[in-house]
Amino acid sequence: MRANPLPKFCNHEIVSAKDALMVKILLSAAFVLIVVLRCSVLSAQHDNSRDAVRHISDEKYGQIAKTLKGKKPYGGQAEITYVEMLSLLKQNETKPAFDKALEAIELGLPFERLLVGPREELSKLHQFPRFQKWKSELKPSKMIHGPMLGKVTGSSASFWVRTDGEVKVRLTVGEGTAVSDEQMTRQETDFTAVLQVDGLLPETSYHYRLLIDGDSVAEGHFKTFAKSGTGSQFSVGFGGGAGYVVEWERMWDTILKVQPNAFLMMGDNVYIDQPESQLTQKYCYYRRQSRPEWKRFVSNTPIYSIWDDHDFGTNDCVPGPKIGKPAWKPKVWETFTQNWVNPAYGGGKDQPGCWYEFHMGDVHFIMLDGRYYRDLKGGTMLGPVQKKWVLETLKKSQATFKVLASPVPFTSGVKPGSRDPWDGYPAEREEIFSFIESNKIEGVFLIAADRHRTDLRVNTRPNGYDLYELESSRLTNHHTHGVVKTEGMVWGYNEKCSFAFMKFDTTTDDPQVEFQCITIDGEIKESSVLKRSQLTFD
Repeated sequence: MRANPLPKFCNHEIVSAKDALMVKILLSAAFVLIVVLRCSVLSAQHDNSRDAVRHISDEKYGQIAKTLKGKKPYGGQAEITYVEMLSLLKQNETKPAFDKALEAIELGLPFERLLVGPREELSKLHQFPRFQKWKSELKPSKMIHGPMLGKVTGSSASFWVRTDGEVKVRLTVGEGTAVSDEQMTRQETDFTAVLQVDGLLPETSYHYRLLIDGDSVAEGHFKTFAKSGTGSQFSVGFGGGAGYVVEWERMWDTILKVQPNAFLMMGDNVYIDQPESQLTQKYCYYRRQSRPEWKRFVSNTPIYSIWDDHDFGTNDCVPGPKIGKPAWKPKVWETFTQNWVNPAYGGGKDQPGCWYEFHMGDVHFIMLDGRYYRDLKGGTMLGPVQKKWVLETLKKSQATFKVLASPVPFTSGVKPGSRDPWDGYPAEREEIFSFIESNKIEGVFLIAADRHRTDLRVNTRPNGYDLYELESSRLTNHHTHGVVKTEGMVWGYNEKCSFAFMKFDTTTDDPQVEFQCITIDGEIKESSVLKRSQLTFD
C-alpha cells in the first residue's frame, strides 16, 4: 500500500441544522445504550478461565464450574483443565488435582505451568510423590519464562528471566563479545533476574545465549540501537489490548515477522482486574509468558511496557493521589516490576509508577503512567511529580521526534461520554499542549492505546502545529470498539486484531515517520507519512 503524506488539516462535510440535531439525538441514544450494556461489554473482554481464578482467590468454589462452562473458552480446554486443577489443590484434593494436571498436559499445556504458576497454590502438587517422579523423568529446563529482551541502547542490552528455583544465571553475547555478571534468581523477586551486557557496538546485530548453572538453555538475536542523537532508520511497533485468546496468540509471531527494532506494550497487556489478589495477578502474567509464541517474540525483540486499568487495577479505575492508598497499589507495582525489563519504573520505591524515557537514535520516547496517581477530584492523571518530569523532559529534549506515549488517548471524543481518556482531565491535557507551544518544542507527536482498534487522528491547535495521535489497542482482544469519527480523524480500522507500526527515517533533509496499521494476518490496512516539517512553528 502506498503511503500518503498527512494533510495539514482535515476537510469535513457541512451538514444542515436538521441533520446536526438528528446526529445529537442518535449520539445521546447511543450513549444510553452503552451505559445499559456496560456490564456485558466488560465481561466480553475477559475469558472464563481468568474469571474462575478470581473465584478461587475469593474461595467461591461453588461458582467455578458454572463460570468455566458459562462462556466461550477463549483460553482453550487445556486452560480450563488447569484452572480446575488449581481449584482442587486449593481445596486439598491433591490426587484428583494430579489427574487434572495429567489431562491438561495431554491437551497441550506447557509442563512449566505446573512448576511456576502460582507456586503457592502448586506446592501440594509439587510434594505429591507421583508428580515428583513425573518431573524427574521429564527433566524440564530450569528456565521457566523468558528470556525477555529490553532496555537496549547503542552499547548495551538487558535480559529478564524467571527460573524454577534459585539458580545461577549468566548471559553471553557473540563469541565472547560481552558477558553479563552472574546472578542468582531469588524467591523474593519471584525467581527472576535481569542480566545486562555492556560494551556493544551501535546498530549491530548480535547472537546471545542464556546459561543456567553453566549450561546453555536459550538463545536469540537482537540489534543494538543507533547512538543517541544520531540519524538512523528503524521501526517500532506498539499496541495494547492483549486479552488472552488462544487462537490469536499467533499475533506475536506476526509481529516478529516484520522485525521491529522495538515493541511497546502500551497497557492492558494482560487482563487481571483483581489488584488485591496476587493469585490472579501471577496467573495472568504466567499464562501469557508460557506461550511459545510470546517466548519467540520477546526473546528476539526489545520490549518496553506501561500499564493501564486492566493490568493495574479495575476497569476505568481512579485510585487517587496517595502512594499507599488503596493498599494494593505498591504490591501491584512490585509485581509489575518483576514481570518486565523496563529502563525504569517511575521514581522507584519512593515514588512508584511505570513512567520512563529512552532514545533510539534521535527519536525520544516518553512513556507515561496514566493510572497510579489518577485523581479526578484533583484534576490530574499524572500526579504532580510525574507531570513535572514530563514537562522538564520535553523541554530538555533535543531529539528530532519526541514521542509522547499515553495508555489512553489524548484526542477528544474517542470514548463518547467517558472521563477515562484525557477528556476527563482537559485542564492537564491543555497544560501539556500549551507548554509545548509556549516553549516552542518541535517534533512532538502522540501515541496511545485503550480503544480496541487502530486509528490515526489529528488535533488542530490554533497556537501551534497540529498534534497527530496514532492509537492501537486490539493486539489479541476478542472485544472490539467501533471507529468513532471524531473531528480530525484520518483513518480507523477495527475488523481484525491489529497493531501500529512506525517506520522512522531521520537521515533525510526532512525526517519522516510512516504510520501503518497491520493486522494479525500481516496485512497493511492503512499507511500515512508524517514529515518533521509538519511539526514546527514556522
